[in-house]
Amino acid sequence: MLIAAAVCPCPPLLVPEVAAGATPELDGLRAACAEAVRGLAAARPERLIVVGPAERAGRGPHAQGAAGSFRGFGVELDVRLAAPAADGVSGGDDAAGLSPSPSLPPSLPLSLAVAAWLLEHAGWDPAVPVEGLGVGEPLAAERCIEVGRELAGRAERIALLVMGDGTACRTLKAPGYLDERAAPFDAEVARALAAADTGALAALDEELAYELKAAGRAPLQVLAGAAEGAPLKGELRYDEAPYGVGYFVASWSS
Repeated sequence: MLIAAAVCPCPPLLVPEVAAGATPELDGLRAACAEAVRGLAAARPERLIVVGPAERAGRGPHAQGAAGSFRGFGVELDVRLAAPAADGVSGGDDAAGLSPSPSLPPSLPLSLAVAAWLLEHAGWDPAVPVEGLGVGEPLAAERCIEVGRELAGRAERIALLVMGDGTACRTLKAPGYLDERAAPFDAEVARALAAADTGALAALDEELAYELKAAGRAPLQVLAGAAEGAPLKGELRYDEAPYGVGYFVASWSS
């Protein structure tokens, strides 16, 4: 059963070494993410599952200790998912029917590498089991919800860390240029996160999300499936669009 969830964005700029001179601009976002992760720890879950968008090569499951890297951004920074953990290969296919990937060399998709950095810097206890799941951005809403239901059934006390950005079309300088539909889309996501409204997340328009480059749509719909029937309350900790991309931080707890 899902007992707690946190939603965080996954731009690599969250990592100060990647952000370089722009680091202070996202200090508030980093602080909100750290508080959300600490809220997950306070819920005392039996297992934490980290869910984020991924290309096909980066889908999971990814075992605790799986490696990620930010070397593609010109910094010599590697991360491990809630390390220390025994090296090895993550086993078994996950609920989305995705094949496992090795923990070495770096296998974490970027969204889960950012999550690994957040867990490390929030002081996550590596004694609490953690696994990662990369979700293909085109995955249909119905399948996302099914995956969420399966994840919630893995233990009596499951927590989710859900990584994903809102739209990338909020301003003229945004990665997807300005689209007037972006602000209302993000506003509905923010409202749903604040209210722990699983129905609203489940109903997010897949085609519109794709057009607006909302990379968090599929992970949010996994959350919607996992939280069905769970008596959770929502708290929206951050809702801004720096660089024209919608970023949300939210906590769901009982």
